[in-house]
Amino acid sequence: MEFHLLHLITFLMLVLVGTNDAILPPQLYWKSMLPNTPMPKSITNLLHPGQYLTLKSKFDLGVSKRYKGGGTDVNAGKFIILPFLYLYPASETQLNYKPNVTLFFLEKDLHHGTKLNLQFSKTTSNNEAKFLPREVANSIPFSSNKLENILNKFSIKKGSKEAEIVKNTISECEEKGIKGEEKLCVTSLESMVDFTILKLGKNVEVVSTEVKKESSESQEYVIEKGVKKLGDKNKTIVCHKENYPYLVFYCHKTDATKAYSVPLEGIDGNRVKAVAVCHTDTSQWNPKHLAFQVLKFEPGTVPVCHFVPQDHVVWVSK
Repeated sequence: MEFHLLHLITFLMLVLVGTNDAILPPQLYWKSMLPNTPMPKSITNLLHPGQYLTLKSKFDLGVSKRYKGGGTDVNAGKFIILPFLYLYPASETQLNYKPNVTLFFLEKDLHHGTKLNLQFSKTTSNNEAKFLPREVANSIPFSSNKLENILNKFSIKKGSKEAEIVKNTISECEEKGIKGEEKLCVTSLESMVDFTILKLGKNVEVVSTEVKKESSESQEYVIEKGVKKLGDKNKTIVCHKENYPYLVFYCHKTDATKAYSVPLEGIDGNRVKAVAVCHTDTSQWNPKHLAFQVLKFEPGTVPVCHFVPQDHVVWVSK
C-alpha cells in the first residue's frame, strides 16, 4: 500500500500557453536562485514532468472525490520515526531491525579498507511522490490544528493508520529542535532552496547517495580510496524524506556537522557513491537514541556518523 497521488498531480500539472496566471516550473526558480549550482539527478527525479500549473486548477486539491475508490493509502502499519532525528529514543522496531546492518558508525572508521554491512534501498513508502509547485503546496494546510481539514482533503479516515502517519509527521515537523539545530519541513523545492540560501548562502553544493543497484538484502561493503570531505564544518543542511501524501522533507542545519563523499564496493561488485554525515557533538541528543544503543557510547563522547539514504538530500557550503 502506498500514498497514490500520481493521478491527482497529473490532473493538476496542465500546460498553459499565453496564460498570465501560469506558475513557472521550479527548475526556473532553481536557476534564478542558484545559477552556479547544477541540479542533481536526485532532485530532478522528484520533479513532475509537467511544466505549468494554473492557479485556478490548484484549488481542485480540495475535491475529495478524486481520492475515493482506493486513491490514498499508506505502507506503514505504524508511524516509524526516522533514526537520524536526535530527539527521539530508539523504538522497539528500530532496535529489532536487522541488527547486523550498520546504521551508525564512528568517524575514526571512515577510511579506506573499513568493512561495513549495509543495505541500500529506498527508505520511505511514498517513493513515487513528486514535489508540488510552491503555490499548490502553500494552498494545502500543514499544521496540527488543521488536521481534520488535511484528512478531509485526502479522504483519509479518522483513526486509520494513514491518519496516524499524517498526524505524527506534522507533529515531528512542529517539534522544537535540539540546541544548535535550525529546522524546517519543506513542502516544495522552492521552499527547500529558500531555506538553504537563508542558512548557507548561494555558494552551495547539493549531493545524495548514488547507488548503482538497489538491494532488498544487506551485504558487506568496503570503503575504497577517495573519501573526501564536502563543504565547510558547521555549514551543512540534511533533508530527510518524510512519509506523507505528497513530498515533504525534514531539513535541518545543526552545529558541528560534517559531510563526506564515500566510495563503496559491495562483495557482489555493486558500487555506491555514498554520502556520510558525521556529528561531532551529540551532547544534546536523546540519551536513548538509536546511535547510542548501537555503538554503546554516551552522548557527547565521540563523533557519530551515518550514511544518507539515496532519497535524502545534503546541502553543503562550498
